Amino acid sequence: MAAIVLAILALSTLCSIEAQKDGFSVELIHRDSSKSPFYNPLETTSDRVTNALRRSFNRVHRFKTNSVPTTAAESDLTADSGEYLMKISLGTPRFDIVAIADTGSDLSWTQCKPCSQCFKQDAPFFDPSKSSTYRKISCSASQCIDLERTSCSTDHSCQYAVSYGDSSFSDGDLAADTLTLASTTGRPVAFPKTVIGCGTFNGGTFDEKTSGIIGLGGGQVSLISQLRTSVAGKFSYCLLPISQAGNSSKINFGSNAIVSGPGVVSTPLVKKSPDTFYFLTLEAITVGTKRIKFTGSSLGSEEGNIIIDSGTTLTLLPSDFYSEVESAMTSQISAKRIEGPEGLSLCYNAKDEFKIPDVTVHFTNADVKLKPLNTFIRVSDTAICFTFNPLDDVAIYGNLSQMDFLIGYDTQKQTVSFKPTDCSKN
Repeated sequence: MAAIVLAILALSTLCSIEAQKDGFSVELIHRDSSKSPFYNPLETTSDRVTNALRRSFNRVHRFKTNSVPTTAAESDLTADSGEYLMKISLGTPRFDIVAIADTGSDLSWTQCKPCSQCFKQDAPFFDPSKSSTYRKISCSASQCIDLERTSCSTDHSCQYAVSYGDSSFSDGDLAADTLTLASTTGRPVAFPKTVIGCGTFNGGTFDEKTSGIIGLGGGQVSLISQLRTSVAGKFSYCLLPISQAGNSSKINFGSNAIVSGPGVVSTPLVKKSPDTFYFLTLEAITVGTKRIKFTGSSLGSEEGNIIIDSGTTLTLLPSDFYSEVESAMTSQISAKRIEGPEGLSLCYNAKDEFKIPDVTVHFTNADVKLKPLNTFIRVSDTAICFTFNPLDDVAIYGNLSQMDFLIGYDTQKQTVSFKPTDCSKN
């Protein structure tokens, strides 16, 4: 059995000095891409869009008013609902894993041997006994104390537990091991003593293609927080439009993640509970020439009233505010309105030609002018639908609104930056 870590773990510096200096990038694979284990060649583009929308509606349960204030920030997640995947390696020697990259989660975990109960997984399970760098974390370590819903085993090692709104769950050992990212710009970059969850009791609605989750949220045990000193608290991504989902996007770390140059706008990140989520402040949305002031959501009416999330497809707005946005949109479009897929509020006949009004999202100090690909999407041969939708009370800035923007998070300066970008060339 691996020795228990009795002292507080300190995150080691990057193995590669060059990576510290220059930053690095990793492939970010859309789950419907041909590079993804979820890829189904029989699905049409419309099928993939519909599935992404379904996952988006399922995912929003984590952000509901009754879940946000709780101490167990991950208790209302919907399992297996992220949109992007990352390839990582764990242990020494390296063991390859493909996991869901999730800006709405903190703890990174995977299924491990020996497993008392595991969901079906096509890929082999990680075997910690074969990793020379794997160590369990003590109950007295800060990583165990700071993480919600932990317990202490008979050998005084830390046990984690995450549960999801659809009754899925993962329980197991909180541990530390070397995590390696396959850089697109050079050699793999290794991070020793990274805190992970080694799940030995898991179940629910996880897909057999899933190996686990990579937590990219803002909490203390997220990958971003753990790598803070190595990558200066910076990461960015550039999401390809759905029409180009067969290719892969990139997630950048360190100096590679700096967003600069013409067209860049930046808005403050707001610290709120739970610290997993990335909160921004939405002031208004302009449709054409009509500016509509945002009156707030269950997250508040002033600072931190909207969550930016790469795993939610649609941009979701409180119903009353959405109605004003939709009214402004319909007043400026002359095409025939039709019934779209269930759950989508505003759709038009795809065979009609019509001009899409300009839409600008006004965050504090940052006016983000969207392109038509951000505001309307073809969901079938006959329907094109608005990518904004009403939600009871929570506001979420989804990934369709983020596509073809380079979006940079600086967790030290507490800012998010937007730069219009052709992500196929980034």
